[in-house]
Amino acid sequence: MPPRVIDLRHADDTRDVVHIAVQALAEGKVVAFPTETVYVLAAGGLNPKAVAQVREMSGYAADMPLTLAVKSADEAIDYTPNLGPLGQRLARRCWPGPVTLVVDDRHPDGLLRQLSPATQAAVAPGDIVGLRVPAHELVQAVLRLSAGPVVMAGANRGDGIFAITADQVVTHHNDAVSLVLDDGRSRFGQPASAVRVHEKSYEILRPGVVSAQTLKRMAGVIVLFVCTGNTCRSPMAEAMFRSRLAARLGCAPTELEDRGFVVMSAGIAAMMGGRATGEAVQVMNDQKCELRNHESQPLTDTLVRNADLLIAMTRSHRHAILAEWPEAAGRVKLLCESGGDIADPIGGPLEAYRRCAEQIGNELDRWLDALPE
Repeated sequence: MPPRVIDLRHADDTRDVVHIAVQALAEGKVVAFPTETVYVLAAGGLNPKAVAQVREMSGYAADMPLTLAVKSADEAIDYTPNLGPLGQRLARRCWPGPVTLVVDDRHPDGLLRQLSPATQAAVAPGDIVGLRVPAHELVQAVLRLSAGPVVMAGANRGDGIFAITADQVVTHHNDAVSLVLDDGRSRFGQPASAVRVHEKSYEILRPGVVSAQTLKRMAGVIVLFVCTGNTCRSPMAEAMFRSRLAARLGCAPTELEDRGFVVMSAGIAAMMGGRATGEAVQVMNDQKCELRNHESQPLTDTLVRNADLLIAMTRSHRHAILAEWPEAAGRVKLLCESGGDIADPIGGPLEAYRRCAEQIGNELDRWLDALPE
């Protein structure tokens, strides 16, 4: 029987469509969803028969995992607790988005172990599993309301090419899919990048939307120093840390990104584009650290989400960050090992800036040793 096709662009209320899709998945039906990359065939992860049907329709090789769609990077860890720092970093920065992370699945307590053996074999052959959070609002809404995970595979057109329109899905999978959600041509029109993540390295299994250069940046370690206005304390910490890290790695500060590190600073009450104070620039010049081109920036959701290590100058800065972004608690630290604060030299004489820089400098080496892998 031909599938039911719902055109999202003309739906009176997409919330009704979400409930229809959730119900279809719960009933063991195969649903075709639009994503930002290509159209996908999906089944409820709690229904082994539907999952097997998706695998058969996809034409995937037996050792190629179907994709497990999850709500967030945090939920990915629930399914694969062995997801290491590199995997968590990529998940935090790539999702929602056009990247499938293929990771090891060997943890006995992961949620994946609660799925049926048949479903585990479909999504984790050879003890690896592909995880993704699609960047499509309707798919995300369905994931939030579904009782279990959703298993996905790219809908092919019968010629080895993935479907990028609902019409292509209907043409090739007419009798096997129950519901097709039509949102026009997929935004990118090409598959998600598939990235195999190891403990300390990664490899691109399938090139896709996200380029190799972008993935390289996303895989790097980001250290973010935070103060109030981002014009003296955190910029000085950034400049000194960048200089010391470069010396430790045997490269120039301008080459740190190529070595996998980004050092930044921001302020919880900073303006965009402000300059470092003249005193801070002078003190950093004395230490052969460049600060003249610094431009202040406010702390944002994106900066907090992407940073691997957020180092606050004072306890009040740390409290302010955690009040706004409690989910970042494990990554927000205080600069001083003693738990003390770095006093603000703003408005003070040059000597106050020197004392501030010395206090900051005394703390930085231990943070070099504590950099995430």
